[in-house]
Amino acid sequence: MTAIDQPPVARAVDVTDPAAYAHGIPHAAFARMRREEPIARRAFEGRPYWAVTRYEDLVTVTRDPQTYSSARGMTNLWDLSEEAMAARRSIIDSDAPEHVRLRRLGMPAFTSRKVRGYEQTTRQIASELLDAAVAAEEVDLVCAISAPLPIGVIVGILGVPEDDMAFMVRLSDELVDGADLPADAYGNTTPLELLPFNSPAAHALFEYGRDLGEQRRLDPHDDLVTTLIQAEVDGDRLTPVEYANMFQVLVFAGNETTRTAISNGILAFIDHPDQHDLLLARPELIDQAIEEVIRYACPVLHMRRTATCDTVLHGVQIAEGDKVVIWYASANFDDEVFADPLAFDITRPIKPMQVSFGAKGPHHCLGAPLARLELRVLLEEIVQRRIRFEQAGDVVRTRSNFVNGIASLPVRIRPA
Repeated sequence: MTAIDQPPVARAVDVTDPAAYAHGIPHAAFARMRREEPIARRAFEGRPYWAVTRYEDLVTVTRDPQTYSSARGMTNLWDLSEEAMAARRSIIDSDAPEHVRLRRLGMPAFTSRKVRGYEQTTRQIASELLDAAVAAEEVDLVCAISAPLPIGVIVGILGVPEDDMAFMVRLSDELVDGADLPADAYGNTTPLELLPFNSPAAHALFEYGRDLGEQRRLDPHDDLVTTLIQAEVDGDRLTPVEYANMFQVLVFAGNETTRTAISNGILAFIDHPDQHDLLLARPELIDQAIEEVIRYACPVLHMRRTATCDTVLHGVQIAEGDKVVIWYASANFDDEVFADPLAFDITRPIKPMQVSFGAKGPHHCLGAPLARLELRVLLEEIVQRRIRFEQAGDVVRTRSNFVNGIASLPVRIRPA
């Protein structure tokens, strides 16, 4: 089912309900909100929030961290206690000057030079996965390509042993869709409200990261964990809690978002075979195709901010302390910015930019260059092999209001 073919959406759709994403992004609901109430008063778990759905307004919020804080209340839809915020806080949930400090300490792994150095490993992983999938002829795309490519790259960069890759994939899956996990899974004794996503899988990631960090402290390697452990700016280093939160963010963001982009991107090419043919005929369009895949896939659906003072947004009075939720899932399809936004079009101009990685500003995704590298390499390898994907079964989507995930996508692979 394509974005355009989705069933009619009732006016009362709750865009925070995971069920609203059973067939993908509820575009009709967001289009109505942009048209009728672009700054909409809504509620989540009985608490009010402002839903920001237009591209222009999302950019305004993103680029004004003094007015719209990531640290105050953090970036979750739900409200957290002070204790929970202290335990969970990561680079995503920080404001300047703390955000600047954490970004400086984490930035060395994602400079342009560093990312270019990851290309050989990325290409080797992509080539092996594609060759195995072509040989099998029919695979679950998520298991065969979308999941192992980005996690293989990020765990290699971090220095996680290859034998632990499947464990990292499982923990990442369970962060997003692990509601059935018992609270004491993985030996967890921490109250769930103190853990990211309220999941014991976060505890397992923290413990794994701490153990690996201690190993690298005693025996440094040429990897990202060693870089993070040793990172120092003007005598400042990451604290153990900051390092553990950074490790968890890198595993999750470095895996889940790129995986989601790949899965939704390949599905878009399946649903729009003319665009696949165009890519094969004109590989010079790969850079535009990457941006269109990222826009169309919209891996992260929203982020929350909190107003630090009384303000006005798009003519709406917002009070200090109000929760403001910016919906990338809406802004990426704003017809005032993108012509025919529900169309998947790899000739679409790169500017205006999609906002899946956040608008340009202090919170623009640190790992965006790595995600683009992985998508570019994968598309280049698909073009080189001149293969196409055909859907071979039902799409199973992740039950989430945060990640636009695909849990299963059966495909057949044929010569183009």
